[in-house]
Amino acid sequence: MAAQRSALSVDHIEYLKDSDVTYLVGGGTVAVLLPGAFYVLRETQLPPIEALREHKIPIAIATDSNPGSSPVNSLLLIMNMACTLFRLTPAEALRGVTSNAAKALGLDSEIGSLEAGKQADLVIWDIKRPAHLAYQIGINSCVGVMQAGNWRKPLATGTEK
Repeated sequence: MAAQRSALSVDHIEYLKDSDVTYLVGGGTVAVLLPGAFYVLRETQLPPIEALREHKIPIAIATDSNPGSSPVNSLLLIMNMACTLFRLTPAEALRGVTSNAAKALGLDSEIGSLEAGKQADLVIWDIKRPAHLAYQIGINSCVGVMQAGNWRKPLATGTEK
């Protein structure tokens, strides 16, 4: 129904059947995974990740932060959960919180990737490779945040930790 209505996203898709994924093809609807809710609710039915990959459906991940089913505010923890619980790759998780998340909100022409003409939103991380964002639980290696071209958190000088 979401794709038929040209919905930007479809969330809580644990019970979406593999065969139902075909309805999302070509409609531009983003599949949003909510690993925090999956974890807190002790869900056992996995979303159809392989079918989403096979049909090239964009996958976003989100915290679904709320006091009832997902009291999780850490996007880094959600990336870890997406990789661990749903077997997303670190690259898929990173796309899931950047370009695909922007697409799920209908904002992909403005934000979500570093491109000329888009709003300059970026985070500087003190990590060796992007996969560390998803795999280093409890470590926030953020050293700088730029939002709309303005620094919100100053860069560390290298001696500050």
